[in-house]
Amino acid sequence: MTQRSLPLSRRSLLRGIAVPAVALTLAPPALAGNAAATGRSPHGDSVPAAFRRYAHPLRSTDPGGRGDDLAPFAALTRGATVVGLGEASHGSKELFDVKHRVFRELVRREGFSAFAMEISWSAGVRLDTCVRTGEGDLRQIMREEFQDGYSLLNNEELLRLFTWMREHNRTAARPVRVVGLDFSDAGPEQYDRILAWAGRHASGLVPALRSRYAAFRALPGGVAARLAAYGALPLDRRRAMERDAKAAYEMLARADARDPFVLQEARMLAEMATEFAFDTGDPAQAAALNRHRDRTMAETVVWWHRHTGDRVVASAHDGHVSRTSVMPAVYPVTMGADLRDLLGRDYLAVGTALHSGAYRARTATGETGVFGVGPAAPGSNEDTLDRVDRRDFFLDLRAATRDPALAGWLDTERPTYVIPGRHPNQPTAPMALGRAYDALLYLHTVHASVPLPGAGR
Repeated sequence: MTQRSLPLSRRSLLRGIAVPAVALTLAPPALAGNAAATGRSPHGDSVPAAFRRYAHPLRSTDPGGRGDDLAPFAALTRGATVVGLGEASHGSKELFDVKHRVFRELVRREGFSAFAMEISWSAGVRLDTCVRTGEGDLRQIMREEFQDGYSLLNNEELLRLFTWMREHNRTAARPVRVVGLDFSDAGPEQYDRILAWAGRHASGLVPALRSRYAAFRALPGGVAARLAAYGALPLDRRRAMERDAKAAYEMLARADARDPFVLQEARMLAEMATEFAFDTGDPAQAAALNRHRDRTMAETVVWWHRHTGDRVVASAHDGHVSRTSVMPAVYPVTMGADLRDLLGRDYLAVGTALHSGAYRARTATGETGVFGVGPAAPGSNEDTLDRVDRRDFFLDLRAATRDPALAGWLDTERPTYVIPGRHPNQPTAPMALGRAYDALLYLHTVHASVPLPGAGR
């Protein structure tokens, strides 16, 4: 869902852009007395009434205070090694806050210990070091790492989450960790760590590794500048860099002394190089890039769990954590579908939904603004959900899909908010909730996230 500074034809839709932008259309207010306008189905309120059997009210989205209302949610995660936790937009305060709140409770109640995010692996290592050891300044790290398409994440809500993680780790027997799932960028420290390891354990590889990584290390400093420079290189040059990154990984994989973390760092560099080697002016290549990205993010989650033993909350846009794709021509298979394939029922997909509110998004010029959405239109999934309880709640969809009164409704595609990180946009896409998610967090109203000073480009 993040977007990079690449030519428009090379950008990904769920990161923001790959089809002509469609102006945001706000649904009109419901008209009193008109069944169609109020969103009432031919069956009256039977579906919302049936949903009430599986709905649990949320006391608040604020991460502070008691979490007793989330005890039933935590119980849903028992047996899951990975919980995909979605967000209907990348720019709404309450969506970030409720993720923070849910993560705290899963740490406390169920022993989860990793928060994996739709950020670069390189940024994840910096944040993880900071929350584990106290080394570094969170605001500075966020300002330096959350640039370009990641800039929407440079917000007060995530700073509050990372600050809590650092405070928790001061006394925790098992630290909570930050993991970067994405790989569109790599900071210079990532190459330095690989070369330093090789210098200690496989010194004969150092000259060849330096040569293979030379073009990457020559890119300018700073995330935004580095992404722009890399994306501007001719395609044949980017494909040569892909061959170099893969060769470096293979050299390390054949080394007598191997370190899983170093191999993972080299692998993520190779995956980054592959991402930049697609010709996204070709729609089929653009779809292949998105397929590569979601599969790699899923494999990174599984790698982390298997090498650390951490139970993982995988935080990403709803379009990634969902088990079904809302736009299969552009995103053929989602991270959530891959996680279900890799983990079976050990993967729990949790989506989010909202009725109306505001969100931050990037414009075509790369600036950020605040935009509105809703109220949910008649016939949408959110319109029916709002009649369950016009307050915040979560739903156990696994149980609801076994209910004859709801199974057909949950298996039917309806317009659903899946808001890209770019504006103008088309904020809805067809989704069958029962096929997409195992559970759903529903928020009646959301507000725009609060940027940290310096957030923007």
